[in-house]
Amino acid sequence: QVQLVESGGGLVQTGGSLRLSCAASRSIFSMNNMGWYRQAPGKQRELVAEIRRIRSGGITSYVDSVKDRFTISRDITKNTVDLQMNSLKPDDTGVYYCAARDFMERDYWGQGTQVTVSS
Repeated sequence: QVQLVESGGGLVQTGGSLRLSCAASRSIFSMNNMGWYRQAPGKQRELVAEIRRIRSGGITSYVDSVKDRFTISRDITKNTVDLQMNSLKPDDTGVYYCAARDFMERDYWGQGTQVTVSS
C-alpha cells in the first residue's frame, strides 16, 4: 500500500502558474508509473501528464492540451512527483488527482486538489 497526498492547488488568474506536488508514503521507486489526472465539472477524469518507468529515468507524456505549458517531474530524494503548470487557462479548472501504478499493476489515488483558473 502507498498513500498519495496532493498539495498546491488554489485559485489563479488566466495566464498564471501553480505547482502541484504529490507526496508518496514510500519510495517512488516502488512505482512503475505515476501521473496527474484532472476532472472538470461534468466531465470524465482525464490523464494530464505521466511519468512511466520511474526507475529507469522516467518517460514523460502529456495530453495535447497542456503540452508546452505543463511539466511533470520526480524527486527521488523527497518521494514526490510535481506538476508545474504555466500559462493557465479557464479550461484547466478541475480537481487534480495524483495516481500511481506499482509493478503488480495496482493503482493508487490521492484525494485530489482543486485548481480554479479565473477568466
